Amino acid sequence: MRQILGLVALVALAACASYPAPTDRVNTAEAAIGRAQGAGAPNVPSAALSLKLAQEEVQKAKQLMQDGDNKRAETMLMRAQADADLSYAQAREQQAKAEAQKATEQAKELRGGK
Repeated sequence: MRQILGLVALVALAACASYPAPTDRVNTAEAAIGRAQGAGAPNVPSAALSLKLAQEEVQKAKQLMQDGDNKRAETMLMRAQADADLSYAQAREQQAKAEAQKATEQAKELRGGK
């Protein structure tokens, strides 16, 4: 029985060790961060916070990969991408609000300031 348990533990350990490095997810998360930055996320407080979180999560994931914990790194990278996507959406929302406000003001001017 001990030999079977030992073999199961060895197989489980080998499976964890052989989990592939999520390098594609690193690239995807970093691209999402770049997209958020390009949309002006650093200039929008809520978006800047989400962006900072995404950047920190990518760094943590890279450290996890160096430590050989690729499975946790992949999970961290999924979180990073989600936070970067949120940051992008928050920045775009702010841009849309500003554009809507400008259009409203222009429409008021055209109606004679009513």
